[in-house]
Amino acid sequence: MSSFARQVRALLWKDLLTEARTRELLGGMVVFALLVLVIFNFAFDLRVDTIEAVAPGVLWVAISFAGIIGLGRSFILEKDRGALDGLLSAPVDRGAIYLAKLLGNLFFMLVVEAIALPVFVTFFNIGIALPELALIVLLGTVGLASVGTLFAAMAASTRAREVMLPLMIFPIAVPVVIAAVEATALLLTRSSSSSRAGWIELLVAFDLIFGILSFVVFDYVVEE
Repeated sequence: MSSFARQVRALLWKDLLTEARTRELLGGMVVFALLVLVIFNFAFDLRVDTIEAVAPGVLWVAISFAGIIGLGRSFILEKDRGALDGLLSAPVDRGAIYLAKLLGNLFFMLVVEAIALPVFVTFFNIGIALPELALIVLLGTVGLASVGTLFAAMAASTRAREVMLPLMIFPIAVPVVIAAVEATALLLTRSSSSSRAGWIELLVAFDLIFGILSFVVFDYVVEE
């Protein structure tokens, strides 16, 4: 195993152990996601002909905002404890720090989604192919986590970091959110797979472009 891979593994393991001991991220993310689903479930008079119109938006509101909570806290905890400064001064590749944080954030978001998706399907009484929905959710989550990890590192050093993070993320993440909502809506309406292909390709392109770009510029971002 290369030195870079060992650094990523060690940093990722540190984040997972920290969360296992403190439970400061997952609990809040899960509660928020489920709360959004419960509120929207009772807020709308969901008839059969309106479920497909609102369900994709509800799902991605829950995923996006729960993800923002986790992304923000991942760096704020490090910053407040002084661990981030020590990590940046250590002989560790900055790319390894970004990749470990990305994988950690992605893991936490996927755990939340694994809990929220069955609740979503049950609440909205949707008969849907879960594997394809899971693929769309995975691609959308990777895009959100990629840019979110970068901007969370930037926002952690600002005073109004809780406010700044969503303001920085959402303008950039608009394409991935729109593509995810549209692909989910087409899946719920049982449209042909070819009609969803374009949106899925957009998700893949966003993940690759912004994942690589965030990895490259992370070193300069934390240096500032």
